[in-house]
Amino acid sequence: MKKTVIILGILIIGCLNALNAQDIEDLMKENKPKEYVIATFKGTRAINFHTIEVPGPKTLEFRISHRFGTLNSGAYNLWGLDGGANIRFGLEYSIDGRFEFGLGRTSTDKVFDGFLKYKLFRQTTDNKMPFSLTLFSSMFYTTLKDPYTDGVAYYPYATSRMSFCNQLLIARKFGSRFSMELIPSMVHYNQVDQLEDKNDVYLLAGIGRFKVSRSTAITAEYGLRLNKYTNQEYYDSFGIGFDIETGGHVFQMVFTNSFGLIEPQFYPHTTDSWSKGGIRFGFNISRVFTL
Repeated sequence: MKKTVIILGILIIGCLNALNAQDIEDLMKENKPKEYVIATFKGTRAINFHTIEVPGPKTLEFRISHRFGTLNSGAYNLWGLDGGANIRFGLEYSIDGRFEFGLGRTSTDKVFDGFLKYKLFRQTTDNKMPFSLTLFSSMFYTTLKDPYTDGVAYYPYATSRMSFCNQLLIARKFGSRFSMELIPSMVHYNQVDQLEDKNDVYLLAGIGRFKVSRSTAITAEYGLRLNKYTNQEYYDSFGIGFDIETGGHVFQMVFTNSFGLIEPQFYPHTTDSWSKGGIRFGFNISRVFTL
């Protein structure tokens, strides 16, 4: 009888210890910090389109974007390199690695822009959060001289010069090499050219990235317009790029049918078609500084 009691006591103590160890293990798992997927995209842009990424904490990014003329302009124009160019300079800053704000100036239409970007959800390595979601909102203001017609102002009010873009940036990294992003978007113009034109343009854009090596990647982007907002002929924005990372620099060589460098230009107002040779060579350069 005593032996039976002793054996039962040993078994009970062993079970309690096992349960206690399991409780401690579960508690450690619960308290273990979440591990987030990093570098879904290498930069804050694919080619023209914004990615979910923002600079790191207390990081300033200086960005230059440049687009040449079209390849179908011929040898005399050096396949677009001699033609007029579109250039944008931008400064972007992140306080905590999740919230970002930026300012920029684009040469075409002499547009100043500002935007806010916030990474709301971040993909986790355990897939409890299977994707990342970033909120994006921007405002644009053209400073073109008013082309008065018979004494009538084209821009009767300061607000007539403004346009806006709001987006949801939804992305997932599939393994170590491939990432995708979907971008439901709306572009709003306070003033349109014709009475029959619509002020709001709805789009669904997409980005893909394939990492070739540790420092190089191929990117592609496409912006599908969902509503016919004007009677003029425009095309969906489509681009292919090659990224090269060199330390604090990211250099992107791109081919796109869009001359515009900001959302109100390249999403709704792309005038050239890939099928007709309306392809433009360009590049993006970014440099980050930790402040």
